[in-house]
Amino acid sequence: MNRLAGKVALVTGAGRGIGAAIARAFAAEGAAVLLAELDTDAGEASRDAIQREHAGARVMAHRTDVTDAASVRDAVAAAEDAFGPIDVLVNNAGINVFCDPLTMTDDDWRRCFAVDLDGVWNGCRAVLPGMVERGRGSIVNIASTHAFKIIPGCFPYPVAKHGVIGLTRALGIEYAARQVRVNAIAPGYIETQLTHEWWNAQPDAEAARRATLALQPMKRIGQPEEVAMTAVFLASDEAPFINASCITVDGGRSALYHD
Repeated sequence: MNRLAGKVALVTGAGRGIGAAIARAFAAEGAAVLLAELDTDAGEASRDAIQREHAGARVMAHRTDVTDAASVRDAVAAAEDAFGPIDVLVNNAGINVFCDPLTMTDDDWRRCFAVDLDGVWNGCRAVLPGMVERGRGSIVNIASTHAFKIIPGCFPYPVAKHGVIGLTRALGIEYAARQVRVNAIAPGYIETQLTHEWWNAQPDAEAARRATLALQPMKRIGQPEEVAMTAVFLASDEAPFINASCITVDGGRSALYHD
């Protein structure tokens, strides 16, 4: 499989979950990949797993704090020094911040937006000059179905994710004539560590899991690899006319009128 052969990619939050799955899929498809991850141990473990699975894979881990623009620029420079100009950026790093609006602290608000929206912009701003200069590039922002569906008790996370969609559309149109595409993916329920942690935090973890599955039209939740292959498609030369768009990966849940 060589759908991304010759391409250089940077994936933020690539130490676990969806980010790690995207990094694995990119490497399997022939891309050189920099795993930009705040948790050094998780980033290195993800890198090592890819190298074990794909002998000869060009992959490296780099400690990166997406809330710090200088840290993101350093990651871009490290990728370019190791592999060459960046062709693909996946802004995947994110955190869940779920609060009651009237009891939420200012720190909660700032923490959510620093990672979930500012972090996406920091990534875009770091790679866009090179992509614009070369006249090619693909940016894939991992949004969420929270970007267009509201679940009570999840504030301000959906506000930040709405912003990610707005950023995606605005940048996609801004640089379309320079052949730089900016798209988003909106995952629904995906089986990640965060999902399991949420189930385990409930009074009855197994009941919480069954309730989640019952909500899904397909009676299951998605796997990180299913989001990853959508990212491969958007990053590849198979999607040259898809721009300023969002692909939903949720098994049809967001199309359901009511339960």
